[in-house]
Amino acid sequence: MSILQKLVLASGSPRRIELLQQAGIEPDRVLPADVDETPLRAEHPRSLAKRLSKDKAEKAFASLKSEEDFAPAFILAADTVVAVGRRILPKAETIDDAVNCLGLLSGRSHRVYSGICLITPGGKLRQRLVETRVRFKRLPREEIDAYVASGEWRGKAGGYAVQGLAGSFVVKLVGSYTNVVGLPLYESIALLSGEGFKPHKNWHVARP
Repeated sequence: MSILQKLVLASGSPRRIELLQQAGIEPDRVLPADVDETPLRAEHPRSLAKRLSKDKAEKAFASLKSEEDFAPAFILAADTVVAVGRRILPKAETIDDAVNCLGLLSGRSHRVYSGICLITPGGKLRQRLVETRVRFKRLPREEIDAYVASGEWRGKAGGYAVQGLAGSFVVKLVGSYTNVVGLPLYESIALLSGEGFKPHKNWHVARP
């Protein structure tokens, strides 16, 4: 007798949902975990990404303990951090945030870190950290202003969405592209598969 596997995504990010769907995985539940994302004093960007993904997974796990249908579920959480050196860029919420981020990224390299955390139905916690290096072309002020006017930057780490208009800013990308979008697919699927989740179970019904 096969056991019905359930997956809870501890994030409300439409990009993460779309990436899982791209891999043929439809989360059984989306449960955004609201945690304080303020970096600790002198915290390294990679440490922040790992800590926040763990906090989100554990918060979702705790909230589901009392729910019989979802207590034995796989819980997947992720957090993405954009950094120039050790400087952590914010998730842009204002025009000034976006302008400052894009000005800092213009003509230089930066790193995108994603922490992934998986809690299994048995309560086992597994983590991975993924790093991608990205270099932007030099951005004239008129191009920054045009991008800001598009509104694509809102709520995005580092003030840009690589899967949108900002894809034209990228001179070089080394590592996982899906990591920069918001969820490194290869590593996420490998983490799930390694703990017994079957990510390919619905591929036979995938749309052409």
